Amino acid sequence: MKTFQFTHLLPLIIVFLTLCNTTVGFSIEAIFRMPFRIVKSIKCKFTICCNDEWIISNLQGLENDLNAKVHGQHLVQKTVVGHIKGHLRTSDPVKALVLSFHGPTGVGKNFVSRIIAENLYKNGLHNKFVHLISATKEFPHEGMVPFYKEKLKGWIEGNVTMCEQSMFIFDEIDKMPSLLLDAIKPYLDYYQHLGGVNYRRAIFIFLSNTGSRTISLRMLEHWRSGKKREQMELRDIENDIMLSAINDKNQNGLWHSQVISNHLVTAFIPFLPLERPHIRQCITDSLVALRFYTHRDSIPNDVIDQVVAELMFTPEIEKIFSSTGCKRVAEKVGLVMMSTILKDEL
Repeated sequence: MKTFQFTHLLPLIIVFLTLCNTTVGFSIEAIFRMPFRIVKSIKCKFTICCNDEWIISNLQGLENDLNAKVHGQHLVQKTVVGHIKGHLRTSDPVKALVLSFHGPTGVGKNFVSRIIAENLYKNGLHNKFVHLISATKEFPHEGMVPFYKEKLKGWIEGNVTMCEQSMFIFDEIDKMPSLLLDAIKPYLDYYQHLGGVNYRRAIFIFLSNTGSRTISLRMLEHWRSGKKREQMELRDIENDIMLSAINDKNQNGLWHSQVISNHLVTAFIPFLPLERPHIRQCITDSLVALRFYTHRDSIPNDVIDQVVAELMFTPEIEKIFSSTGCKRVAEKVGLVMMSTILKDEL
């Protein structure tokens, strides 16, 4: 007795599918792809995929978070939201979005990057399509630039091939070896495709202390002239930051970079030094985040005053701007609050 085999029915199945294809509009390929689509749909419920479920593009949430959580940075709030909205409004932008954040320590460059990631990608920095690169960790040796260039190119190509709308955050880019950044120039340019891959939907964010002195001096002049902080416009300072970045050899990463000289940076965004009212807001945020208080309105002013007294301000005479921005606020909050608790216990 012969055993039944599925292959015996294969000719009939092919005839049937061919008839379906010609009479009711089904295609054989579509039918065979259906199980794979179902499997992929189920898989993407549990693992990160390059689709709308994991790339959320919550632009209203981005705007709200920047306005509510970022203090003293009106240029950042306006410029970041405008450029990201413009980049995402089409599925085929003219080039990759490249935002270069500049300013002294503690003014919110990393914080804003995190807010962007959280509102554009589900799980924020933990989304596999969001990539944070620390220059000091990944590229520590000046003498290894050729190796680093190949590593960087392969890494970007591999990730954008998996998902065109990938985001790359380069932290401490001013500490990258000189001219290493030129390795990624082709991916930031106006090419429609490179090797069959579209890089124009990707987002690149550079974080740098480059231009800090220029920004601080401009802000001090602005303050001394009696103008309000919010009167500072991006056009008043952006070109100075660009020149500082490309001409300052001590800031390696952007020095003489083709990324700048070929005008591939979408915007140079200054993070202004923070004044006392902004530091007080950061202290309030920290007191709530560390659960010393439940509500912002319940925090006594004298507690905030004690924390402010632990911080340093510049310049020497006016003492307008925080020397470290909000970077040391959480530590000083802990010091003041624990000292108060210990004193009460005695």
